[in-house]
Amino acid sequence: MIDMSGVTGVFFWGFLIVYGIVMIAISPKAVTIGSFFKGERKDGKPASLFLLTTSIFISWIFAKSVTNAANLGGEFGIVGGVAYAAYWLCIPLAGFAIYRLRTRFMAKGLVSFLTKNYGIAAAFVFSLAILIRLFNEVWSNSSVVGGYYGASASTFFIIAATVFTLVTLAYAMWGGLRSSLVTDAVQTVLFVVVLIGVAVWILPKHSMVEYMSSGVWSLNTGADLLLVTVLQLFSYPFHDPVLTDRGFITEEKTMVKAFTVSGILGFLAILLFSLIGVHARLEGMELTSNVPAQVGAVTSTAAFFMMAILMIFAAGSTLDSTFSSLSKLTARDLPGVLGKDLGKKARPIGMAVMVVFAFVGNLPMIVGTNILAATTISGTMIIGLAPIFLLHGVVKPTKIGFHLAFLIGILLGVLYAFAPATVVGLAIGTGKYATLLGVNFYGLIACVAAYLIPGFIAANLDKAKGIEPTWKALTKEQRAARIDSETGAGEEA
Repeated sequence: MIDMSGVTGVFFWGFLIVYGIVMIAISPKAVTIGSFFKGERKDGKPASLFLLTTSIFISWIFAKSVTNAANLGGEFGIVGGVAYAAYWLCIPLAGFAIYRLRTRFMAKGLVSFLTKNYGIAAAFVFSLAILIRLFNEVWSNSSVVGGYYGASASTFFIIAATVFTLVTLAYAMWGGLRSSLVTDAVQTVLFVVVLIGVAVWILPKHSMVEYMSSGVWSLNTGADLLLVTVLQLFSYPFHDPVLTDRGFITEEKTMVKAFTVSGILGFLAILLFSLIGVHARLEGMELTSNVPAQVGAVTSTAAFFMMAILMIFAAGSTLDSTFSSLSKLTARDLPGVLGKDLGKKARPIGMAVMVVFAFVGNLPMIVGTNILAATTISGTMIIGLAPIFLLHGVVKPTKIGFHLAFLIGILLGVLYAFAPATVVGLAIGTGKYATLLGVNFYGLIACVAAYLIPGFIAANLDKAKGIEPTWKALTKEQRAARIDSETGAGEEA
């Protein structure tokens, strides 16, 4: 670890301060509710394709994820890198799923969609899962930044993480989602430049053949984690409002393009960064819990500095989006579940929530927690979301189907996290993630069945009674008529 109390430390602390000043300076003030919560321009127009694409890309390049990718590359070679990078392929999947919900079922947002189709209780338990996810994003990203300034829970570690959080909080409160979109574009450019610089500096030390042959494709050498990722692709994106909020702020086709491009670019970026960990493996380094920092420190002070910059850009883009999503969820979505619109009061309430989570969300950072756990455990708990959002309209949506599917996932995730002995019998293979794979595989099957069976029964009961189904997907003609009706109602109002 670099001595942060010496001359070298001046550059690290100086950069953190300069970063904060620049981000605040370039952040546009949100002058309207639409700008603060939906990222609209001052004239009310939605965000451009470029802003949406760069925002999704960099917001999902979490600092913890970049670190996890390198750690897994170090542990399993290229197999670990591919296993983790594959998570980013859920972004295009989410884009097409949201496109279907918007165009065939007139969804305006995931929380309101659940309220309409599955009831208030469904919307609230889903929102609770989102809050847990966002809570994890606060401490896990600030912890990664702090890790470049000191050992976990040390004074420098806590100071750096706290300064970083406060800076991000400041410009997030200033501009809301609009500020996040604009700063994300800048952070994307800077991130890519620094990533290329790091790659050019470190990766040529080995041939591409060595990198590509650095792992073994078997269940007990990382392939089990790849299969876990594939199973979680169908549910993982839906509990992350940092991603899904962006699915409803632009025209549908623009949204799909942005989700597809950013997902592919994210996969490539994460895979490239995982090679840093593969490099450490090939060098025979004794791996730590923060391989990027370890490689940077061993290579040179300049390399370590570049790695720190990379992580600050990645963490900042995620944390500001986390704050804006927290604001929208608590000040717009949850009141909407109860049929209330807070109007102009929504913004100050949302800002207050940002402040609360900036403090409470960093408590795990102070005591130290495994950042990989924030991904794999939460991913297991929400596997029940897959049939709810992907199979909606296949059978009649029922409240019992939602709650059974959702609770099965939650139960399995909790058992895996806190009582692993109870689910070890589900293990597939003998690898490190054998139990996790089994829990996700059998759990996903159970969740799909729990969702479909009640809906199938309800649909057939309606059919026997001669009740026409109103839950099926709208045709293009029906959707056009619905839009015309809503537009007309708005004009009359």
